[in-house]
Amino acid sequence: MSWASAFRLRQYVKANLWIAPLFGLLLGVVLAELAINADSADWPPSGWRYSATTASGVLSSIVGAMIALLGFVVTIGVLVIQQATGTLSPRYMRLWYRDRLQKTVLATFTGTFAFAFSLLRSIESDSVPDLGVTLAGVAVAVSLLLLLIYLNRFTHNLRPVAIADLVGRMGEEVFEHGAAAVRASAPHGGEAPVRDVRMTVVRATSGGAVQALHTDGLVALATRHDCVFTVPHLIGDYVPRGAVLVEVHGGTSTPDDERVTGLIALGPERTIEQDPAFAVRVLVDIAIRALSPAVNDPTTAVQVLNHIESFLTRIGQAPLSDRHVLAGDDGRPRIVLRGRTWEEYLQLAVSEIRDYGATSTQVCRRLRALFDGLLDSLPPTHHPAVRAEADLLGESVEREFPDAARRAVAQTADSQGVGGRPRRSG
Repeated sequence: MSWASAFRLRQYVKANLWIAPLFGLLLGVVLAELAINADSADWPPSGWRYSATTASGVLSSIVGAMIALLGFVVTIGVLVIQQATGTLSPRYMRLWYRDRLQKTVLATFTGTFAFAFSLLRSIESDSVPDLGVTLAGVAVAVSLLLLLIYLNRFTHNLRPVAIADLVGRMGEEVFEHGAAAVRASAPHGGEAPVRDVRMTVVRATSGGAVQALHTDGLVALATRHDCVFTVPHLIGDYVPRGAVLVEVHGGTSTPDDERVTGLIALGPERTIEQDPAFAVRVLVDIAIRALSPAVNDPTTAVQVLNHIESFLTRIGQAPLSDRHVLAGDDGRPRIVLRGRTWEEYLQLAVSEIRDYGATSTQVCRRLRALFDGLLDSLPPTHHPAVRAEADLLGESVEREFPDAARRAVAQTADSQGVGGRPRRSG
């Protein structure tokens, strides 16, 4: 199995809701057999022994209750999907499917169901699995506790601001990991190789978005053939079938196309594993959904801008480049990758929110405060792009607020949008 196939399999497992319950089901059957075999004359104590009728009734009730609770959790999942696609962002669903608590709840319910159902067959008039019945009751208590934790978590975490916080932190973690990998592999000087040598290309055998690259594998393969790989696509770009996926410069031998494509994962949509810009995309989607005339909730957009500013501040303090050069163990350049510049991150983060929120005094004031905050915290090299976006905001305010008094209010920086302490006029 190639690395790309293994990556896609991991993505499938992370996003799937039936694998964990299946393991819970199998585990429940195994534990039931162990409980039956562990029953002895000396344990459990007499106070924990059950008649055949009582044990059968208890286990039957547990089986029915677990089926009902599974249906309840599935209903909650359907409601979550409706809310996420209607008021948040469909892109968020890729992250929601991965929630470990939800999978644990489903696995516990199916495991308890299988455990109780397996015990039922061993009940006879003169033989009752007392230990198993007791453990089934404990499993029900654990299931109910997990259900309450599950409800509490999704009651609080389905708010747009909570999702924005989660997505923003995930984006920052992905950016940190990617930046560390680039720093560790960059050759001395960080310059791309300049070679007047032959070039061959590796083409995509199927279409899809670039989800991830196995950089270590590409470096090792390029070192083996003494060549340089150039990947002309950003993580997240859609590559149609037959398009150039990798350019191969020089080399003592020609690498196998299948080996190269097996180190680049393509899929039907973007993922966040190596794509911090995807986190920004989800945040912006949530903000502009809140700004649509059907919702008209600028306060949510302002709250999302808080997390966008935190993300921009973090990446703006790191070195960014439109091209990254990774070296092999010999210190020679082996891979050239495209990177996102500060200007691209900034434009992605604010341009659509500015366009859709230009008529909202609250959004305009928060955006002005965001630009002021970036100018205060980021190095001077990033200031021209920030000032350019601030000028575009000023033009939008001039266009949407012809009245001088209202225009002056909209141009005032306010970190709360409306209600905070104004800092200065734009």
